[in-house]
Amino acid sequence: MEFLGLGIDLGTSGLRVAVVNAAGNLLETKSSSYPLPFSDANGWQLGVAQLVQQLSTVLRQHIAAIAIDGTSGTLLACNKLGVPLAPALPYSCACGEQSEAIKALVPSSNAAASSSGSLARALQLLQQLEWQIGKPVPLLRHQADWLMGWLLGDWGWGEEGNNLRLGWDLLRNQWAGQLGVAPWAEALPQIVASGQTLGLISAAASAALGIPKTCLVVSGSTDANAMVLAANPKTNDGICVLGTTLVLKQFNSTALHGAGISNHRINGRWLVGGASNAGAGVLRQFFNDQQLKELSRQIDPTRPSGLHYLPLPAPGERFPIENPNLQPILEPRPISDALFLQGMLEGLSKLEHQGWQRLQELGASPIKRVLTVGGGACNPQWRKLRQLALGIPVLNLPNASAATAMAFLALQSVKLAR
Repeated sequence: MEFLGLGIDLGTSGLRVAVVNAAGNLLETKSSSYPLPFSDANGWQLGVAQLVQQLSTVLRQHIAAIAIDGTSGTLLACNKLGVPLAPALPYSCACGEQSEAIKALVPSSNAAASSSGSLARALQLLQQLEWQIGKPVPLLRHQADWLMGWLLGDWGWGEEGNNLRLGWDLLRNQWAGQLGVAPWAEALPQIVASGQTLGLISAAASAALGIPKTCLVVSGSTDANAMVLAANPKTNDGICVLGTTLVLKQFNSTALHGAGISNHRINGRWLVGGASNAGAGVLRQFFNDQQLKELSRQIDPTRPSGLHYLPLPAPGERFPIENPNLQPILEPRPISDALFLQGMLEGLSKLEHQGWQRLQELGASPIKRVLTVGGGACNPQWRKLRQLALGIPVLNLPNASAATAMAFLALQSVKLAR
C-alpha cells in the first residue's frame, strides 16, 4: 500500500482524525468529544490515542507522516518532560490584570499586546505557578505544540502560527519586543514554520497510537488556518469558520495591524483575520443540535425578528472590537424559541459583517464572496441570514475538514522528504 498521511484536529468542542492517500482521497475519519474537561491536557492526549486506535489497523500500518492543528490561543504550562503543571487556559480567557506587564514587553502593534492574547495567559500562568527568578522555568506551549511534543518526545518546538499571539514576530522571525530577554524567556518554544518535518515519532507515542516508528512528525497549524486550507479559497474569497467561535480569514497582499488581528503566512501569502468569542457556542447554551436543526427550519430569513442581540457566550470580546468587559445582550427573550434563535443568528450575522468591515478599515482588500466551513456551515437558514447581512454570496462547505487538511500537509512533507 502507498504511504498515507494522518491529520489530527483539536477543536474547541471535540477531536477529529483523518487518513488520506497521495491521490487526494479521504480513506477514513473519526471524531469524538474530549474525554476530560477541555482545560485538562491529559484529555487531549487520551482522546487522540482513543480515536487513532479506532482507525483501521491496515491503514494505521501505512501512516508515513502526521500533523496536528489546535485551538491557537489555548496555552499550557508544563515541565521539560511535558507534564502539565496547571490546567490550560483556553483561547477565550482574557487576563486584563496583565495589561500593564504586557506593555513593558511588546509594542502595542504586536498581536500579543492584547489582554485576550496568549502572552497575557502566559503571564497569568507564571503568576499562578508563583514562578520567581532563580526557579526552574516552566515551558509554555499551545495545544497543538504540546501534543506535537508528545509525538516527538521533545517539547522544545512551536509552530509559528500557533505562537503569534504569544509574541512571535513573523516579519523579523524573532520574539517581539523584550520577550527574547525576559527572565522567563526559556519558557518560549523554538519556532518552526508550518509543514516542517521535525523528526520521527517517539516509541511511546508510536505504541499508544499503533502506528509505525518510521512515521514522521510534521509541524501543523492552528485550527482556523487548517479550515482555510480545507476550503481552498480563491482570490477575493473570505473564509468564515463557524464553529464554537466565529473566525474570519482572508488572504491579503500585506499584513494588518490592530487589536484582535492575526497575521499568518501560508505558502508565501499573508492570511489575515480575527476571531470573535461569539459563535455556535452561545447557541448550544440554550439548544442541543437536534433542537437547533428543528428550530432553524421554522425561521424565515426574509422576515427580521426585530430583536437586537449581542450573542456573546460570556462577558468579553476579542474581535471585531476588543473589550474584555463587553456584556452579552440576549434579552428580551420571546416566547417562541424559533424567534429567539433567529435573533441570535441575526446578532451573529451582524458581528460577522462588522468583522469584515473592520478588516477592510485596516487595509484588507474587499471580499467578493464568503466560503463557510465548520459546524455552522450545515445550517441553510443561517447562511441566508448572513448573505442578507453581508450583501455578497455566501457558500457553505459543510464537508471541509481541518483534520483532512492536516493529513494532506503531513503527506506533502513526506513527498518532499523523498
